[in-house]
Amino acid sequence: MTRDQPPARKPPRRVTAQYLENAALHYLQRFASSSASLRRVLMRKVDRSAQAHGTDPAEGARWVEDLIARYLRSGLLNDTAYAEMRAASLHRRGTSTRAIREKLSAKGIGRDEADRALETLDEEVEGDLNLTAALALARRRRLGPYRLPEKRAEFRDKDLAALGRAGFAYDIARRVVDAEDPDSVE
Repeated sequence: MTRDQPPARKPPRRVTAQYLENAALHYLQRFASSSASLRRVLMRKVDRSAQAHGTDPAEGARWVEDLIARYLRSGLLNDTAYAEMRAASLHRRGTSTRAIREKLSAKGIGRDEADRALETLDEEVEGDLNLTAALALARRRRLGPYRLPEKRAEFRDKDLAALGRAGFAYDIARRVVDAEDPDSVE
């Protein structure tokens, strides 16, 4: 091997039902996942194997669907619990409800399940979801009442824009940025 040539890439393993099960279990040990995300990961392995070894992608897809159905029945995969956990995590980081819905949708969570997850979160959180999330984002990014007092007026518009880009309504962004201290936000 010379310097001009990149190292040769190892060919993917031939996909079998047992290989997919091992890969799925390993993936689920490392990451919380929705059934759609796990399906995407496993189908990528099936497609790579089909290209490299000429295996039947339809057979691999059947194995993946059987595996996911079995994991859903056994409770190893639970889209509702995943949606609730992910929504709570995103809310703590300061993500707006609109952005939470979009991120859950990108992970393959349906609109109804996303709405249920947000309803559950709303029951657990005191106050308005978007307001508490905006305060969390302001704290994390040091915006509005978390900024040094002498710099607040100078950065007011930038702070409003940052909250707007994060998906918060102008009214909520204005209430957070113009608050004297975080506790004074109604």
